[in-house]
Amino acid sequence: MKKNFKKKLVSAVLATALVAAVFTGCGKKKDDKVIKVGASPTPHAEILKVVEDELKDKGYKLEIVEYNDYVLPNNALENGEIDANFFQHKPYLDDFNAENKTHLASVASIHYEPFGIYAGKTSKLDDLQKGATVAVPNDTTNEARALLLLEANGLIKLKDGVGVQATKLDIVENPLELDIQEIEAAQIARTIKDVDIAAINGNYALNAGLTIKDAIVVESADSVGATTYANIIAVKEGNENSAKTKALVEALQSDKVKDYIEKNYDGAVVPVF
Repeated sequence: MKKNFKKKLVSAVLATALVAAVFTGCGKKKDDKVIKVGASPTPHAEILKVVEDELKDKGYKLEIVEYNDYVLPNNALENGEIDANFFQHKPYLDDFNAENKTHLASVASIHYEPFGIYAGKTSKLDDLQKGATVAVPNDTTNEARALLLLEANGLIKLKDGVGVQATKLDIVENPLELDIQEIEAAQIARTIKDVDIAAINGNYALNAGLTIKDAIVVESADSVGATTYANIIAVKEGNENSAKTKALVEALQSDKVKDYIEKNYDGAVVPVF
């Protein structure tokens, strides 16, 4: 009696394990055909939607997860919640990895978003008064980008050689005694009426209904910003050459995407491939 019971118990356990293995295998196979990408709503998620059919033809289903900040999509990628993200430039990624001990890698450059200075309470740079307020992003790389643009327009002078590592502590000349206010990048467009001028990332300007033509000044095509801050596809280290990654990059670096960007963003987004 006990012997038969043990045999039945062992058989039941093995059967359960077999069923679980089958379903787990099926689930994994199904997951391997889903490419989950974290993205800022504009323009990144919009650009991703352009390649849904191309990826479908390759046997993949594209799932887009929208984020409204620059931290959550990197944490989600590090934790394996998504397969890739598309919202940042490489200097920001490198800085994020260094500060957070994450293991994320750039696999492709897709586009560049010209960084602009937009009018708040003051509509022209020549009209800025002593003590005028200037909103800049508070993350290291984007703050440097804003400061370089201010310097290029004669408003401040930075220490020689600081480049993309510049912070407001590196300002050596500030003739108007501008009040540089460091604000989270996603919030700057919402606070623009409270400052004289604001340096805004291209995607957040688009989200706020601003076009590149609304900017008082914009990075020049040969500026550090134009040559350094291309927006990238990032993945977890080790997945740079996966089938999913290759399919996603190939789809995004296509003529269809280039045409879409050039036709829909009026210079606010520029393809770099």
